[in-house]
Amino acid sequence: MVKVKNMSKVTKAVFPVAGSGTRFLPATKAMPKELLPIIDKPLIQYAAEEAVKAGIDTLIFITGRNKRAVEDHFDNNQELEMALRSKGKNKQADMVRNILPEGIECLFVRQPAPLGLGHAVLCAKRAVGNDPFAVLLADDFIVSEEKGVTSDLVSAFEKTRKIQLSIMDIFGSEISNYGVVQFNSINGNVEGLVEKPEENAAPSNSASIGRYVLTAEIFDILENQTVGKGGEIQLADAINFLAKENKVETVKLKGHRFDCGSVKGYLSGINFVANKLKINN
Repeated sequence: MVKVKNMSKVTKAVFPVAGSGTRFLPATKAMPKELLPIIDKPLIQYAAEEAVKAGIDTLIFITGRNKRAVEDHFDNNQELEMALRSKGKNKQADMVRNILPEGIECLFVRQPAPLGLGHAVLCAKRAVGNDPFAVLLADDFIVSEEKGVTSDLVSAFEKTRKIQLSIMDIFGSEISNYGVVQFNSINGNVEGLVEKPEENAAPSNSASIGRYVLTAEIFDILENQTVGKGGEIQLADAINFLAKENKVETVKLKGHRFDCGSVKGYLSGINFVANKLKINN
């Protein structure tokens, strides 16, 4: 049996948070869309907690203009903590102090221009190095009863050392909003990923959503890749290249996903959590 040379564990996660969130203007004029709350916790914190549950201890945020608030959210705020404790609000003070568990490192990298998801991932190259890493898009708000989709992807990666995509079934015209997986009709292997195909041209109903485990090999491809749809560097195009070399697998989503890049999806996510917590109107 051939031994796998790179046995590095997945301990790093990349969070592209440089998007402008135009669908939520004017709310996102000064506030990052990733800090939009689901009840009392922002989207980005849910994603960060999901990564930590998967055993990840280094969180790499790819930021842009007006995103300092994301960094502030994960930083210490001693003034607020002291003010809360002076009023006897120790529970809230502990919550502010313990946004993330001890031992978790947060790194912030600036994306100089909005050149696409692939470019955002490429910005993490120096921070990631040669290690495998997860990518989580906070817009995809996922609720799971277990450790979470990122944990499932990491477990699958550790078995085969292949890139892992989280997928779910999408039917109808909405399929054109996703990267769509192309499977080999004989053996079922992933042989391609098509970015936002027309409904009648979609190779399957399996849509890639905002959770990935990637290898550092993706960086070399992204560096030499031409622009794709929308004049941007598309991550899907780089994954498609590796899929043709039989280096990509999929993991079916277990849980509930809400597209919080849209107002409808965001409200659905809030309602789902509210019902789960039994919050009365």
